[in-house]
Amino acid sequence: MLNLPNFLALLRIAMAPLMFWLLVDRDNPLLADIHVTWLDYTAALVFVLASVTDFFDGFVARNWDQITKLGGVLDPLADKMLVLAAFLGLVYIDRASPWAIYIILTREFFITGLRVSAAGEGKSVTSTLAGKIKTVVQMIAIGFLLMNWPYANEILWFAVFLTLYSGFEYIKGYLK
Repeated sequence: MLNLPNFLALLRIAMAPLMFWLLVDRDNPLLADIHVTWLDYTAALVFVLASVTDFFDGFVARNWDQITKLGGVLDPLADKMLVLAAFLGLVYIDRASPWAIYIILTREFFITGLRVSAAGEGKSVTSTLAGKIKTVVQMIAIGFLLMNWPYANEILWFAVFLTLYSGFEYIKGYLK
């Protein structure tokens, strides 16, 4: 069922490769005449707009009673695609520590696998407050890194800490 929340998730899925392209394909003839700073600003704008759709698709789905099974798949997929595109692009342009990104992405894939396994067992591993805070801090880190602002790497490593902490909470929840 294609409702507004699912449409917003699909829009976020489409925005992820656009942002990635702006970061990694800067020698493309279509981008050749654009100063690198403007490519950063545009990638950051795409990221912010995509992040806003993440908030609104969840808000609309919950408050307008438009939660669907498709949305349950599309929303986390769109989130992962956006974060993956941002982090890989930032590593490519040498703005983010490959180790930090490796740790974050490994945790994300592990927890996704854990959730799939739990679903196969008829369990649900729900999001925790730490997981929600982790997501916000990751988004802030990505924004700071895209804009090349001071303290971006410190925020990134704080996001790594929160990512690991919330991952342990998920594991604890799964084991209960």
